[in-house]
Amino acid sequence: MASQFPPLIVMGVSGSGKSTVGAALSESLGMQFIDGDDLHPRANKEKMAAGHALNDEDRAPWLEIIADRIGAELAEGNPIIVACSSLKRSYRRILTAHAPSTVFVHLQGAREVIAERQSHRNHEYMPNSLLDSQFDTLEPLQADERGVLVDLTQTPDDIVRSIKKDLTDHYVG
Repeated sequence: MASQFPPLIVMGVSGSGKSTVGAALSESLGMQFIDGDDLHPRANKEKMAAGHALNDEDRAPWLEIIADRIGAELAEGNPIIVACSSLKRSYRRILTAHAPSTVFVHLQGAREVIAERQSHRNHEYMPNSLLDSQFDTLEPLQADERGVLVDLTQTPDDIVRSIKKDLTDHYVG
């Protein structure tokens, strides 16, 4: 079943549910899931843990690592799912450089909803104080980008069903 779907990047601000949805999609579609956070260089993790937002220069090597991985897996016939904030259009261009068929799954929701979710979790190196910087940086998907918009207030099962339907309707076959 996995081979019919393109590579997917589950995107959105910190706390939007990228890892949860990515893992659920992985199970449902039979595709490998990688949390992009695991691919951050140590310096990025340390900077965020200290409460400082990453800049474009910090993100560039991380985005290249993810793009290379997506491209390499696709070349082997294994489209994968990656959780990656993908906040800017320029980042998304880097991420699709080796796999233009990649589709972004944007988990959207109000800042208040996400802040409430974040208040109940403790991320290894992404403090809740950086949420505003995430929203300030976020550039919504544009009409010419391959993407699916998802309301993150749905249950994970409903989100997965919605994504599968949108992918099947617009990006499969």
